[in-house]
Parts: sequence; C-alpha cells; structure tokens
Amino acid sequence: MYNTRKITDTLTWIGAIDRKISKFENVYKLNSGMNYNSYFLDCGANVLIDTVDKDFGELFIENIDHCLSGRTLDYVIVHHMEPDHSATLALVLDKYSEAKIIVNAKTLQFISQFFPGKDYSARAVVVKDGDEMELGTHKFKFVFAPMVHWPEVMMSFDETDGILFSADAFGSYGAVNGSIFADDKDFDAELKDEARRYYTNIVGKYGMQTTAALNKVSGLAINMICPLHSYVWRENIDRIIDCYKTWGSYTPEEKGVFILTGSIYGHTANAAEVLMTELDKRGIKSCILDASAADISDIIALAFKYSHIAVAAPTYNNGIYSPVEHAVKELAAHGLTGRSFSVIENGTWAPASAKGLLAIIEGLKNCKVTGQTVTLKSSGNDASIQALSELAEAIKEDIENN
Repeated sequence: MYNTRKITDTLTWIGAIDRKISKFENVYKLNSGMNYNSYFLDCGANVLIDTVDKDFGELFIENIDHCLSGRTLDYVIVHHMEPDHSATLALVLDKYSEAKIIVNAKTLQFISQFFPGKDYSARAVVVKDGDEMELGTHKFKFVFAPMVHWPEVMMSFDETDGILFSADAFGSYGAVNGSIFADDKDFDAELKDEARRYYTNIVGKYGMQTTAALNKVSGLAINMICPLHSYVWRENIDRIIDCYKTWGSYTPEEKGVFILTGSIYGHTANAAEVLMTELDKRGIKSCILDASAADISDIIALAFKYSHIAVAAPTYNNGIYSPVEHAVKELAAHGLTGRSFSVIENGTWAPASAKGLLAIIEGLKNCKVTGQTVTLKSSGNDASIQALSELAEAIKEDIENN
C-alpha cells in the first residue's frame, strides 16, 4: 500500500519512515526513529530524487509506481550515496531500465563500489559543480557540497520553483509526525535540539565545508528546502540556515557552561554539582551530563551549544576515567573549536586525570583553559568547595569579558 504526500502541485514526497531504528549509523541514539526522504517531480519529465534505505524497498517501488501511473521514469538524481539513501538505487535502476541517472563523477565511482558487478555508466549524465540542466519544464542547477558530509555530496536547485534539494544538510533526527512541513512544528520546542544533535554529530567535523556550501547557496532564491531527513522547510527558512551558519562556524549559541562529568562512587559527580550550584549563584546558566550514562550524541551537541565546558573526571588506571576520556576525545574528533575549558580532577592517592585532559584540550584548535585546575582527594572538603567557588568566579569573569 503506497504512502505519498503532496508538497506542491508537481512535487510529491515518496520516502520512508522508520520508527524501529534506535541508532543512527549504529552509533547515535534516536529518540523517535528516522525519515528517509525521496521525492518525485512530475514536470513534463518524470524525475525521481534520491532513494531510500534497503528495508523499505517494496514500499518504495509501490510509491514510485503510484506516481508514475504507468508512465516511464525518465531520470534519477543521486545527491548522496550513503546507504540509507542509496541502498535501493540498484533496485530502482534495474526495474526502470529506461531511466537515466544524474550524478557527479565521484558518485558514479561510489555506485560501482556499492553495487559491484553492475555498470550503470552508459545511463549516467555526469554533471559538474554549477552545471544547469533542463528537466521537462523545470531547470535545475547543481551545487557541489563535498564533505557535508561525504565527498560526493551535491545539492540541486530547482530554479523554476525555487526548491533546494539539500542532501543531508538541513535535516534532523526523528521521524516526522503527521505533517511533513517544519512550519507545522514549534521550531525551538520540537525541532532545534534534534537538528543540532544531528548536525553536530554527523557533519560537525566539517564546519569549513559547511560554510563553503552555505556561501554557494546564499545567492539562490530559495522558497523551500527538501532535505534527505526529517521535515521540509517552506517557511522561516532563515531559521535553519542561521543555525547552520552558527554551527558551521563553531560559534556558541549561548554563553554558559556545559559540565561533563564521570564518577565511580559519586564524589566527582558531587563536585560537579557543587560547581553547578556556584555558577547558579553567579547567574551563569549551566547544564550537566554524566559521561557514563549519557549518549555521546547529546554530549557533542551540548559542547557545540555552550561557550564553556567544565570537565570533571576521577583518576583511573593512572589516567582519565575512561567514559570521560572517550567523550572528550570525541569532541576533538568532531573538530570542536573556540571553547573555554575548565578541569576538575579526583584521585584518592595520586590524582592524574587533569594531565591527560589538559593534553587533549591543548590539541583542540582555538581553545583555552579558564581558571585553575581543581584537585580533589576522595570526597573533598571545605578547601575543595572554596576551590570550586573560585573556579566558578573565574568562569563568570571570562564569560562577562568575552
């Protein structure tokens, strides 16, 4: 039974909704599933825009057949070859053997790698960055966006209707509920956190490339954005574009403190809570996550959101408590820049976690350390509370002066 949704008179959503999947890329938690968006354009030519994950192949073919109504499929545009968007591509090309595929050279290479033994090169229309093409009554422009977040990624702009097909950019975690349009949701309450978590984890390392892509599309008269995941943007488009400008430039959204902690018996966690209390006394906004319990995607997203990060870790095997070490190394792997870090260490006989933490922080681009390292031995004491108070004061002064 087909499941399609009209977007405009000529454009139809024909993708798939996965409410069973619990991890994206088998790494990052999903709170409410995932969308795999594909679109069908009926514009004098029958154009399929991207495909879907392999688990939805049968339904996807039903959706395409419903839109075609016995007609011929003319073109398949492939924006991104990650398998959640391309695993059914061979199925489609084999069934609709008359269709040409619009790709770039890197995409054509990836097709041969994902589908060994199949050769679709004779059906390929290979485009370059900035190329334009008439598809029926509509005119398309192709805009390359390498490393947002794979090297072959491109976007296409339907100049006739002002629709940007943005590949993975401007997407989000979470399956759509009811309406497919973002303007039917409360952006701040329902969409922004998941969009941030999606961007920072999937694309976050490639801020420079994201900014370059944004610059390319800035001159386009965009009326609508159709991403490969989540909701379609047809109103208040500047809201999501402005978010990408902020995230892509690693600019903190808020002046405040993200406290990342890990604790074996609760003493280090208590120290983190004391710091949070001291920050609150000074009117400084903060939030806290335990690295042992929190999903890494939430940790990365909050590190991108806030200007300051305080890391509290026990000593473990003469180094950093492993959940905290893993989390901080993930921040480095995702290219986080321009943050101010503070460090709290604990150790009953030989505190040593600060040394390792500071070594990781020193390797981060354009990051600094605010305040003195606070060293606890076991549960801490009045002197420890005083040191945490002084750290909170140092953070407050840095926030106010920067």
